[in-house]
Amino acid sequence: MYIRTYIRNLALERHARTPSRARKLQSKIFNRAIQRKGMANYDIVGSIAIVKFPRDAKRSDKLRFAREFLSKHKHIKTVLEKSDKFKGRLRTQKTRYLAGVRTTETIHKENGCVFYVDVEKCYFSPRLSEERKEIAGKVKPGERVLVMFGGVAPYAIVIAKLSKAKEVVSVELGRACTKYAKLNVEKNKLQDRVEVLQGDVKRVVPKLKGKFDRIVMPRPKLKESFLEQALAKIKRLGSIHFYGFAGEEEKRKLVEEIKKECARHGKKIKVSRVKKAGDIGKKFYRWRVDFRVLN
Repeated sequence: MYIRTYIRNLALERHARTPSRARKLQSKIFNRAIQRKGMANYDIVGSIAIVKFPRDAKRSDKLRFAREFLSKHKHIKTVLEKSDKFKGRLRTQKTRYLAGVRTTETIHKENGCVFYVDVEKCYFSPRLSEERKEIAGKVKPGERVLVMFGGVAPYAIVIAKLSKAKEVVSVELGRACTKYAKLNVEKNKLQDRVEVLQGDVKRVVPKLKGKFDRIVMPRPKLKESFLEQALAKIKRLGSIHFYGFAGEEEKRKLVEEIKKECARHGKKIKVSRVKKAGDIGKKFYRWRVDFRVLN
């Protein structure tokens, strides 16, 4: 983990003979550190860097790292410490200010789209950028697409921007996220093709008119699958992209549970792909299960 390596090696500065030498040594350590694969220990959302430090990291080392980070990355204006994991259905996270501009709001760009987001109030993962692009590439012209747990509408907007979908509906529980989602639809000039609805998917989805060709389910890490709501709104031969969480050895169990639940609701499915869509902990992953509903 590159941050741990960086912080531990800060101790070497005590052996430097001059402040000048210490600064050079610090920069050398930093440059080596950021080239390591452990770069996954921080996320960059717009102009904000959100850093996850080792538990034993000292406050002084965190501040020093943050200042050095700002000096090395001129496009970064704020460095925050990730103080806790995403929690609950709203997937909010707590952060601590470390350096730069004191804000949690930023503008993030990806896949030719722009997103306004508050990183404390709304869940947004830049690591899922390629996921969003990949799913958009599967959408056929004229499709009607539903995105459940839509957040600030990154999936809905990327799909609308990169495909010829006829309509994309995004449903989000959080009021703050919904506010940003509607703003993002406006900023990306997609008001005619993307609709954002606020509320619980259990209540909102059943009230939606008609059925969908494709449903995207970037679920929070919860016990409920919400497949019942999705299956009721998918067309025959429609596609569902379901996100679940499991270890490598539990991947098959996750797929079997999906099949069993679909069967309980009278639906036959054909799984086309099970893809690892990122790690969320030690040997614990986010999986995307793609399947078609055959009846």
